[in-house]
Amino acid sequence: MKRFAIMMALLATIVGERVVVMAWNVENFFDFKDDGVSASEAEFSATGARRWSKRRFYTKCNAIAKTILWAGTPDVVVLEEVENAFVLRQLLTQTALRKLDYRIIHYDSPDPRGIDVAMLYRSSRMELLDSHPVRVATQDTSFRTRDILVACFRSAEGDSIGIMGCHLPSKYGGGESDWKRMAVTAKITAICDTLKANGYDGYLALGDFNDTPENGAFDALPLTLLPKPSDGGSIRFNGLWQLIDLAFASPAVAGKCHFRVLRPPFLTTRDATHSGEKPLRTYVGPRYVGGVSDHCPILVEIGDMDRFHSGFLP
Repeated sequence: MKRFAIMMALLATIVGERVVVMAWNVENFFDFKDDGVSASEAEFSATGARRWSKRRFYTKCNAIAKTILWAGTPDVVVLEEVENAFVLRQLLTQTALRKLDYRIIHYDSPDPRGIDVAMLYRSSRMELLDSHPVRVATQDTSFRTRDILVACFRSAEGDSIGIMGCHLPSKYGGGESDWKRMAVTAKITAICDTLKANGYDGYLALGDFNDTPENGAFDALPLTLLPKPSDGGSIRFNGLWQLIDLAFASPAVAGKCHFRVLRPPFLTTRDATHSGEKPLRTYVGPRYVGGVSDHCPILVEIGDMDRFHSGFLP
């Protein structure tokens, strides 16, 4: 604990000159109750097919908290696949995060599985100016997906920044699903226009885009795709790392951003089928294995890169 306190003090001395934003798809972060909202909620309950018990839920909460601490307590944390505000409150009150000043931003979305995008933010570092969900609507009224979560902050240094937390529709169905992700990117473009019209020069869009940077639909965004990090992808498929958790920045701040994928050793396991490591999931098929997610977190740091510090907790 003494070593931990020293490391946190060191981080505090350098974090003031930058804004750090983390995004992570925490894969089926459901509570252990069946409220009758969706089939997925019933599946991930104490009496459901997954036997998602209270103990397993809090094990996941502690692992998520440990990762946030390992990442140096980012100023803003975007979380995808969150069921409700209850799981976020438990994350902040029943884990080591209770000692910190994180606050919650969450709105229920129309996703059929009952999963949303949420944010946590350090109230000592970031003043929340506004937050709201943005619905993605199309002519196909049967299409329902996660809202884009928009939050605007003023940093401790007085800089204003807008953050869009995103979780685009999956590629289930192959090329026939491209139009769904294009509908979301069109909405992101409209949000960018609104932010710019309201005087925001610095803004980010980040999260699970469910496709690689080569997708042509992303070219239309009025944002700069942050360069693919040297540490590779955020998910592993058939033994190969792929980057589908992406970060885009407005031109005014893109040159000040550093983007990386985080791979804490406690979030990965040996790939028994292929060589190397892979993310340690909560379940492999129906079998509980005690991990967190099939995604690795991503981190964006905005600031003076001459003073970039990579001393995250080992």
